[in-house]
Amino acid sequence: MTAIIASPDITVIRLRGSCKATNAFEFQRQMKIAVTQERHTSILVDLEQIESWDSAGLTALIYGLRRSQVLERRFSLCSGPPSIQIIFELTQLDRVFEIFESIAAFEAASLQGQVIRGTV
Repeated sequence: MTAIIASPDITVIRLRGSCKATNAFEFQRQMKIAVTQERHTSILVDLEQIESWDSAGLTALIYGLRRSQVLERRFSLCSGPPSIQIIFELTQLDRVFEIFESIAAFEAASLQGQVIRGTV
């Protein structure tokens, strides 16, 4: 379901398949580990290969955002397909999460120092 890729300042969490009640707890556990690593200042969740998402998956994602905020880490999303983007728009979570079109867009914004943080 997930792959975690770490570089000096960023952890990229790549999700695959579905993020639903059956595996959301595992996703949340892996996210907790990634967020609490002291050497990383940014967490980027790559949604490119996500096929479906439910409320349990969103809850796990919100947990990651809240935990990141407490630890003063950047928490962003990228590459969500249209079927996933609509979920964020309908729930208005697109106003809460920092969402980028791609990893490259995230990196470009990081270089320019653009940080937009929402609050839950």
